[in-house]
Amino acid sequence: MTDTGSGAGRLPLSALLSQVLVAFIIEFDNEFERQMPHRTTDHGRTQGQGKVPWLVSMAMWSTCMRFITADGITVRELTRRARTGTNLPGMQRWGYITIAPDPAGTRPKPPRSGWVIHATASGRRAQQIWLPLTGAIEERWAARFGADNITALKEPLQAVAGKLDPALPDCLPILGYGLWSTPDGERPRDHSRPEDHERPATEPGQRPDSTQPQADLPILLSRVLLAFAIEFEQESPVSLAISANVLRVLDQHGVRVRDLPGLSGVSREGISMAMGILAKHGLAASGPATDGGRGQVATLTPRGRSVQNKCHERLTEIELRWQARFGRETVTALRVALERLTRGPESRLSEGLEPPPGGWRATVRARGTLPQYPMVLHRGGFPDGS
Repeated sequence: MTDTGSGAGRLPLSALLSQVLVAFIIEFDNEFERQMPHRTTDHGRTQGQGKVPWLVSMAMWSTCMRFITADGITVRELTRRARTGTNLPGMQRWGYITIAPDPAGTRPKPPRSGWVIHATASGRRAQQIWLPLTGAIEERWAARFGADNITALKEPLQAVAGKLDPALPDCLPILGYGLWSTPDGERPRDHSRPEDHERPATEPGQRPDSTQPQADLPILLSRVLLAFAIEFEQESPVSLAISANVLRVLDQHGVRVRDLPGLSGVSREGISMAMGILAKHGLAASGPATDGGRGQVATLTPRGRSVQNKCHERLTEIELRWQARFGRETVTALRVALERLTRGPESRLSEGLEPPPGGWRATVRARGTLPQYPMVLHRGGFPDGS
């Protein structure tokens, strides 16, 4: 049974948003894995199938496959419509797409931004499976948690999302260098104006088309969480992904590196990336255990301890700002609705985390918690960095 935070202590708003979103994505991914013939590095391929694609997460649907039509789409147009980047080399290598110059083009060496992306046969099959899954999981959640509880969550999410920059993507971006959350993968540039990501929903020219932001639950959760993360990162020396997952669980006495995935909910690969960044900035160090035990121990430096405290304070400060900006009743209602799903007596979040028989998550050691910020990496986009 996965611990979704039912113990004592008040989780930050970003952590509550994250754990609900991650739980939704894992359930979405589990159903896709059940229906879609696939292969994985460690667990082989679906029996009785020939050439099948490598298994990927919901992020690759949200940033890539949902925009590819039967006629194809240029690399430039995909980026414009998704409003964030994707892992096109990976999606091509994994068997979902092809990318080639437009055969109707006249330039001898057209720029790659003008190349056309088409879905392969496997990609088209994946699209057919992905398309109805969000609605199907939302229906499950309404039955599991109660339709009133889902409505009570979506209403404040919509109230906040309606005041955010319409140009924000409808999903969390794939984390780039430094694990920053901005749609372009770079550290936020302006630290003086944390409200820069917030603009009137009616401001023209912010979305690449005339559509309004969708009201699907994972889209609402993603947009609100991303706005929170960008605001946090405009004032932080480390990303929210690093702070909420890895920096949070370290101390000056040392934590065994092998225990970090279980404490944080993040994969070993995600831990390794985060620790490298923390070490580079002098916030943490790793080395042999001083008690003679096996394995490496990760330890906060004095500066790391200071940054850890400031990051914790910043999470509280942003929630208070949001109460002033979006309305105290709205933000309080959002917190209450999230806590009801993750921690209250109605919480049944772990029920949807059970992997399908033979699924790759069924064969790996279960982690004791969900990430307090999704670790969406280029490794297929899984929300825990797997």
